[in-house]
Amino acid sequence: MDPYPKPLRDLISQLKRLPGIGEKTATRLALFILADRANLSGELSSCLKRVSEQIHLCPVCFNLTDSQRCAICRNPERDPSLICVVEEPSDVLALESAHVYRGLYHVLHGLISPLSGVGPEDIRLSELIERIRTSQVSEVIVATNPSVEGESTFHYVAKMLQDAHLSVNVSRIASGIPMGGELKYMDQVTIASALRYRRSLKDI
Repeated sequence: MDPYPKPLRDLISQLKRLPGIGEKTATRLALFILADRANLSGELSSCLKRVSEQIHLCPVCFNLTDSQRCAICRNPERDPSLICVVEEPSDVLALESAHVYRGLYHVLHGLISPLSGVGPEDIRLSELIERIRTSQVSEVIVATNPSVEGESTFHYVAKMLQDAHLSVNVSRIASGIPMGGELKYMDQVTIASALRYRRSLKDI
């Protein structure tokens, strides 16, 4: 017999759907929300409702926004000649936290993965081509993860731009041994990536 009332059990079940949340964590969160006296449940419910109603995809880069266009696309100080291609909106946040890149973004919302049934037509690749055709883009930086899917997507983007006869430089973010890491502890994929994307002295 379940010791929790059905509404509480339903809340736990919904919290378990979140990434990285198991039974124990979901139960602890649910009991905290229930016991909170500062109206957390009401504010949380209100925030979830606003997110559901107000957040949508930017029609230019497909990042998340609550305006007609996202803040990055609206920013006149960003360099429109650079487009960084990423998998998910969370990747934009990660890159922005470095405070180095000053160009624009294009969010694919997925990677090419034939084993998972995800083809080029299932992600925002056609929109990327159209965007480059209609703007003054000089370089496309592919910032996908160093995985099989990330590499496949990178090569597909490069070939797609070449076949479309668009005079755009295509680059790939570097990957490999992290700062402070030791070679003897690295896995084979990381070592292979470090060798593949090595730089000459003049590039440093």
